[in-house]
Amino acid sequence: MNDTQTLMEQACTAEALLARRVVLVGYGNQGRAHALNLRDSGIQVTVTGRTGSTARSRAQRDGFQTSDTDRAVAGADLVIMALPDEVHAEVWKSAVAPHVKPGQTIGFIHGSSVHFGLVRIPEGVGAVLVAPKGPGTTLRERFVQGQGIPALLAVAQERAPGAGGPTSHELARAWAAGLGCARAGIVRTTFGDEAETDLFGEQAVLCGGMMGLAQAAYETLVEAGYPPLLAYMECIHEIKQVADLLYARGPAGMRAAISNTAEFGAYSAAPRMVDDATKTAMRTLLKEIKDGTFSRAMQADHDAGAPWFRAQRAMASAHPMEQSSADVRALMPWLAAETTGGAAQPSSDQPARET
Repeated sequence: MNDTQTLMEQACTAEALLARRVVLVGYGNQGRAHALNLRDSGIQVTVTGRTGSTARSRAQRDGFQTSDTDRAVAGADLVIMALPDEVHAEVWKSAVAPHVKPGQTIGFIHGSSVHFGLVRIPEGVGAVLVAPKGPGTTLRERFVQGQGIPALLAVAQERAPGAGGPTSHELARAWAAGLGCARAGIVRTTFGDEAETDLFGEQAVLCGGMMGLAQAAYETLVEAGYPPLLAYMECIHEIKQVADLLYARGPAGMRAAISNTAEFGAYSAAPRMVDDATKTAMRTLLKEIKDGTFSRAMQADHDAGAPWFRAQRAMASAHPMEQSSADVRALMPWLAAETTGGAAQPSSDQPARET
């Protein structure tokens, strides 16, 4: 694995993109934040998507010029694929690949589709990655506050130099700077390392492991006769408070901010909750990510109409914990506006698409 290199704001500016044509394919959580931040950094962005789609209509309401993807790609210097991983292959083959030519650069927010071979970049076309380490809402909020969140940057392939102008690497640095990420830090990596560590973090901790552990703890308390509302508040609601401490202060700082009782209990419980069996399961997850098993399974499910994904989403949404969650959140009605901005949430039977 390559050593990382951090580039701070003084080394990265958006200048290389100021006179360039940027096309952003997709306008979901990440895509909208990228488009807004780049525009506020003085970069002209065209948003593409399906005619009549909700995302394209929202981009128009936000004041962006919109277009069909196949029409916009041909004249772009940088094409940013701001779509869910599972639709990269079909959109690439149908609307992007037939129109790209040597000298252009394709940008990705996640390296998975390139690393696992779902998208193959032609010779002479640049391929770069700028992956902000946070959701689109946070990326936008920090930018507006004059701050930023770190991002990973990678160059899988440099564009053909014949057309002149900035290199793909220079365009990627300008893209990251335009997002405000250089205010925090831009870390050099590879498509492979970003894809594999990102997937592992999501599955082992951030989404899979955390939610699995929280749900099991909730169920344990409810089965023991404790009120569901209390179980939810103790095992799930308070995750944010501790996570905020960890985010802002680090592990030692978090431990310094909690009670001695909580810290003593953490030292006692952690080795019992995370034992050799847990680490063996984590190693298996990582192996399946690295060898492409996970990527192939997700793509196959998507291509079949996402039956497994839809079933899992419906089952998770029907868990009694959701009612406890609604009851707790009803105590703080301001949370809805703070966390969603009024945006509609995907239904339980329809996979979300950022198109």
